[in-house]
Amino acid sequence: MIVGQVMGSLWATRKDNKLNGLTFLVVKPISYGHDEASTPCDYFVAADNAGAGIGDTVLVTRGSAARTSIANPDVPVDAVIVGIVDSIEVSHE
Repeated sequence: MIVGQVMGSLWATRKDNKLNGLTFLVVKPISYGHDEASTPCDYFVAADNAGAGIGDTVLVTRGSAARTSIANPDVPVDAVIVGIVDSIEVSHE
């Protein structure tokens, strides 16, 4: 799973019919314990299954696990927001 921050929304009026009714959000992965300058920051789009909004820290699942978290496993998605993070505690050694 990936921890990320919701940076924006995505709208697509023309899409696969199986995607109708889903909300799409743009997510920026969060890196903990790494030099931010050397870590690539690739934004990606995730279907929202948790009611997240812009600025929220979210938990994202990708791949086949993402499809199983949606009511219809035939939906063509590879990333789904499955939780909104309340807090993170990281121990630096």
